[in-house]
Amino acid sequence: MTKKQEHNALTGETVVRDMTADELALVEADALEAEAKLAAEAQRATDRAALLTRLGITEAEAKLLLG
Repeated sequence: MTKKQEHNALTGETVVRDMTADELALVEADALEAEAKLAAEAQRATDRAALLTRLGITEAEAKLLLG
């Protein structure tokens, strides 16, 4: 099981323990969400590059047109 470290700043005590099932599920859900965001960003970049290629313009030219 994955370990979790907790530090009490008042006492200086550090405790290392196994994560609970709920904590582990939350970590896994966060990792899946981050992975999905990265995949979506990569897809947007690919789509944008394909569109610019079809239009025959550079990203700088697109910014001039839209900005």
